[in-house]
Amino acid sequence: MPNSLKTTDFHFPGQVSKYAGKVRDVYNIAEKYMVIVASDRISSFDYVLPKAIPYKGQVLNQTSAHFFDAVKGDIPSHVISTPDPNVTIGLLCKPYPIEVVVRGYLAGHAWRVYRDGGRVLCGVTLPEGLKQSDPLPEPIITPATKSTIGHDEDISEHEILKSGLVDGEEWAYIRHQALELFKRGSEMARERGLILVDTKYEFGSHDEKIYVIDEIHTPDSSRYFYLDGYEARQASGEPQRQLSKEFVREWLMANGFQGLDGQQMPVMSDDFVGTVTERYIELYEQVTGKAFQRGDTSDMEARIYENVTREIRRLNV
Repeated sequence: MPNSLKTTDFHFPGQVSKYAGKVRDVYNIAEKYMVIVASDRISSFDYVLPKAIPYKGQVLNQTSAHFFDAVKGDIPSHVISTPDPNVTIGLLCKPYPIEVVVRGYLAGHAWRVYRDGGRVLCGVTLPEGLKQSDPLPEPIITPATKSTIGHDEDISEHEILKSGLVDGEEWAYIRHQALELFKRGSEMARERGLILVDTKYEFGSHDEKIYVIDEIHTPDSSRYFYLDGYEARQASGEPQRQLSKEFVREWLMANGFQGLDGQQMPVMSDDFVGTVTERYIELYEQVTGKAFQRGDTSDMEARIYENVTREIRRLNV
């Protein structure tokens, strides 16, 4: 099995601090830039699973770079460069403490709430008579508060504004940009024979300007259906063919784990880890239309350090 990048502990030129998220390690460089290293860690139900997934970080970083490049010039992003398959360098932004989740179809968490009788999600009223995987009348935003430990919590737009987490003018801009990103992502997905079902975006501020940050339209942040056969499957009540990490959540649930107190994390076999790797690569190739070039994993830390250091010096840090 190829090597995987589970943790990092770099000391880059100009480094001020390091923050380790569930999947990414973020290095503050000279209070100007962020070096964002996409590890091979995988999380589900807000828990980091015990085994890393080879090439997952590369898939996330390069998928996100593909979509950031597609909206360049239309929607401001923090991205400066991608000097390594696992690394993006961006402007150092102050993140807003909200995940902006956009949903075009009734799936995942939204479906589970609806199935159990809920008709209001994050302050948005859902119509009666929907089935799993049905399209919503129009895309909706169902925000969540960001948590570094424990579970993210649903929150309504009204609660966001009332709490002061984001002011009204900023939220209006973020909301507009999120819907524009979802529209563009949906168009690009259909060109590739896919349906963008739902996704999450994150935003941050730098010099009083708002940027989209982190990642967009990756298998960790998004759910896709295959367009071919969608209508027939809905008509017959069959589950949709998905291209996302939902299958990991389903595997965990089938093995008795949903992140609840007292539940034991199931053991991931090497065979299952290999399956996850292949599914991530499949998604990359399907959504981008590019062949995935597996990076050299023999000494990933040295490769990353060399590539990032060269780029930091180019930025005159």
